[in-house]
Amino acid sequence: MIWILASVLVIGFVGFQYYKSKTVNTEAAAQIRTAVVQQGKLEVKISGSGTVEPVTSEDIKATDDNNEIDEVLVSAGDKVSEGDELITFTDDSDPITAPADGTITTVSVLEGERITKGQVVAHLTDYKNLQTVVAVDELDITKIKKKQTVSLTVSAYPDTTYTGKVTAIAAEGTSANGTSTFDVTIHIDKPTNLKVGMSTEASILTQSKENALYVPVDGVYTNKNEKYVIVTAASTDSSSDASAGTSQQKTVKTGISTDEYVELTEGVTAGETIQLPELAASSSSNRQGGMMRGNMGGVANGGGMPPGGNGQVAPSGRGGN
Repeated sequence: MIWILASVLVIGFVGFQYYKSKTVNTEAAAQIRTAVVQQGKLEVKISGSGTVEPVTSEDIKATDDNNEIDEVLVSAGDKVSEGDELITFTDDSDPITAPADGTITTVSVLEGERITKGQVVAHLTDYKNLQTVVAVDELDITKIKKKQTVSLTVSAYPDTTYTGKVTAIAAEGTSANGTSTFDVTIHIDKPTNLKVGMSTEASILTQSKENALYVPVDGVYTNKNEKYVIVTAASTDSSSDASAGTSQQKTVKTGISTDEYVELTEGVTAGETIQLPELAASSSSNRQGGMMRGNMGGVANGGGMPPGGNGQVAPSGRGGN
């Protein structure tokens, strides 16, 4: 009898725990996240990585044949200005001059030597006028234009932000592992402390809109060719239950977007609360973690509550309608 009673107690306890876990999971599944339609500055940025390079780095070549060098007026490491004389000749022919401001990095001829047309006599690099060349994905390259503003970070100076502008876009890409990237050249405005060869990360501003209405991307759903949001009167608290208020489906039109946020050009007003995809119940008894699942599929995955007020939102991402 004792063992029968013990079995009944065990079965009853297990059943209670199962019922309790199902109730908890059902409650968790019923919880819906919400977000408020924000209004502020929305910026679309495209990123790429590269290295610091000099804008000017060129060989200096002889322009005449068989001239005998009278004097070599510079040595490696000398700083020169455009037009400075570098090499003179015994026959008083035109001297070789610096083609630009910079530093003479190498000198490859001596006094008394004869040189031929096209021979390299020295090399000049301008270490004060720097740029970076970054690789941009082929899906983004059509959005890159000359003179776009760029924010730069350099591995050697993680706490410093540099600025620049796009000066050139490669006409041909480089293919690897089934994808192509294109080189984008960015002139660095004030390259203080930067050295040639340092690693860079660039964030290129491709689109910007003031007073844009925006929501997390997973708050916009698509049914056939129609995009819509679910506006609710529920509290904006992420733990609110959908049953606490009424909801209404509103058709919207979208504008620019980032990886996290999408602009809504029609259909909503600032301050309205929209529903985000439900939080699926966790498989563990402590209800930690969870997975995202959308109703009929969102515009994109990811997203979250944007900052409050009219603050600037500037995550990197791709623009699109």
